[in-house]
Amino acid sequence: MKIIKYAIAILFVALIVLMAFATYMEQRHGTAFVAQHIYHTLWFCALWGILTTLAIIYIINRKLNSRLPIFMLHGAFVVILIGSAITYFTGKEGKIHLREGVAENTFLEQASGQMLPLPFSLTLKSFQITCYPGTDTPSDFVSTVTCQSPNDSKVVNAEISMNNILRHHGYRFYQDGFDPDHKGTTLSVNHDPWGTAITYIGYLLLALSMTLTLISRKESFRRLLSSPALRRGSVLFVLAAPMLTAHAEEVPTINAEKAKIVARYQVVYNSRVVPLNTVATDFLQKIYGRHSYKGLSAEQVLYGWIARPDAWKSQRFIQIKHEALRQRLGITGEYAAMEELFDANGKYKLMPMVHEEQKKDAMGKAIKELDEKAGLILMLTSNTLFTPLAPTSPRLSDTRVEAEIIYNKIPATKILFIVNLVMGFLTFVLLMANTSIGRWRRARHMAHVASVAVFGASFAFALLTYALRWYVGGRVPLSNGYETMLLMALLLMAITLAIHRRFPYLLPFGFLLSGFTLLVSHLGSMNPQITPLMPVLHSPLLSIHVSVIMTAYALLALMAMQGAFALWLMRDKTPRRRRALIDQVTTLNRVMLFPSVFLLAVGIFLGAVWANVSWGKYWSWDPKETWALITLMTYAVPLHRQSLPLARRDKQFNIYITCAFLCVLMTFFGVNYFLGGMHAYAYA
Repeated sequence: MKIIKYAIAILFVALIVLMAFATYMEQRHGTAFVAQHIYHTLWFCALWGILTTLAIIYIINRKLNSRLPIFMLHGAFVVILIGSAITYFTGKEGKIHLREGVAENTFLEQASGQMLPLPFSLTLKSFQITCYPGTDTPSDFVSTVTCQSPNDSKVVNAEISMNNILRHHGYRFYQDGFDPDHKGTTLSVNHDPWGTAITYIGYLLLALSMTLTLISRKESFRRLLSSPALRRGSVLFVLAAPMLTAHAEEVPTINAEKAKIVARYQVVYNSRVVPLNTVATDFLQKIYGRHSYKGLSAEQVLYGWIARPDAWKSQRFIQIKHEALRQRLGITGEYAAMEELFDANGKYKLMPMVHEEQKKDAMGKAIKELDEKAGLILMLTSNTLFTPLAPTSPRLSDTRVEAEIIYNKIPATKILFIVNLVMGFLTFVLLMANTSIGRWRRARHMAHVASVAVFGASFAFALLTYALRWYVGGRVPLSNGYETMLLMALLLMAITLAIHRRFPYLLPFGFLLSGFTLLVSHLGSMNPQITPLMPVLHSPLLSIHVSVIMTAYALLALMAMQGAFALWLMRDKTPRRRRALIDQVTTLNRVMLFPSVFLLAVGIFLGAVWANVSWGKYWSWDPKETWALITLMTYAVPLHRQSLPLARRDKQFNIYITCAFLCVLMTFFGVNYFLGGMHAYAYA
């Protein structure tokens, strides 16, 4: 049995390393390369097959069938892998191109490049693009088709659109593309009657087995919940530039009263109907880097540029943070005037540097950023940055306009990350001190109450900000990096509030983790603009998938912080008072590991179902998918306490949990910034 256990461990680790290496190779050589040489090879399938076979043998020998939840849990993964293998070996994928009124009964298979027959014919009746109200941005693509079998006179009419597929005689058709003249459409074709069904059965078994594992009194989770370490009350209680406004110099613009009226004008901007205040706020923030310019509001600045660009082009209005770029352009100070970007002959100074924009070094990014700022000004002065709302177009309600203006005026993320980080550092320092100081119990209690009050107010403000963004955007805010980070901060704060009474030491971790999360979202790498959803993102499955994944990440982040805290407590000879706290922190980490891993698994497989509904593939070995699987496998290791001594020892367990969070960071940030892939849009 030991040989089998070691073989399973070696294969398990080898697959994790191999998948991580494959994502790196994909970034260097492309998707087709890793598909041909790794993911779609027989030896890669064989590794999974051998691992599955050895796991089945080990499960039988250990008689895990007597523990129904655990047996079902492992069996579910076996069923999922069997379904995936059937999909790989028997499934067919391809594309079919249709023109209006022309019947087609063959499709181009992706793997072989050959035309394969369909048992029926498809005919395109019409193709339409529906747009968001008042804009020309697509909200959906709709192909109306008819299906007819050669031996059947019955004609089936169907509509195919994003997240609305056609199922007919075991084949599935997905909207994939369209012809420029809108008289033709391209559909993805998928024929996998058995593999997908078996895989879905595996997903259902997995959900059922995880639920049974959490509620069964015989399993580790319920035993950990009844641990004396979690019932024991904690002895710790923790604590809770001047702004100068320059006087506006004489530059042509409108007065403040007129600006307030202009702010409510409705226009089309970024493919969305918005009040002009949104355009002005984005314009000023992106180019000048602040919310006002020499005492002028965003609307006054915008109107000035529109009405008198000749006067405004001499204003030092464009922020250039990169000192070396300023030196190359001959500009002194942090800000440049628009006219300084052109030489005496009117030639654009950045033109010779455009080729450097493709470089990923600091200079290349600075050139690209400055070029975009100049481009925004040129778009504004040429009347292409936004367009007036047509009289016949649907208009926003007055309440929604006011809500968006309020949202734009309050720098919620900045306020939240400053408050949470300051409170986090204060409470964390006091937490460190309180592990060895037992006096001033009343003062500590008062500080704890004050800290909880601040934390509750911060959570309420964050929740209000998220709800306001939801209302203003008219959709669930889950479509980009800024929104998912805001949700993650909310979840971190909600989890901390829910359990802080039993575990007061969690309060600094909640402050710090949510503060750093909000800080990252505040930085320029993530876009706070509200934009319409891509058509493929119109799915409740996506919202559930992202929410579940974010909840898992929030729990894993808290576990990493707790692991680091436990290791700090173990730094020297541990007194009895500190030993009790170590037991409590470690036990809580073990408890949180179960829902964290289970939520991560559910989130991954919900994403697979959404992908299958959207474009016909429940798994594509995209870097984000691959790293999510790596993270799941990494965190599944310490769940096996009976088989792995590593998972039973407190110090090694906390080291592992702390280091494992690097996988989460790689999945959430590293893939987007270094590897790319289909999921890149989610963090644009």
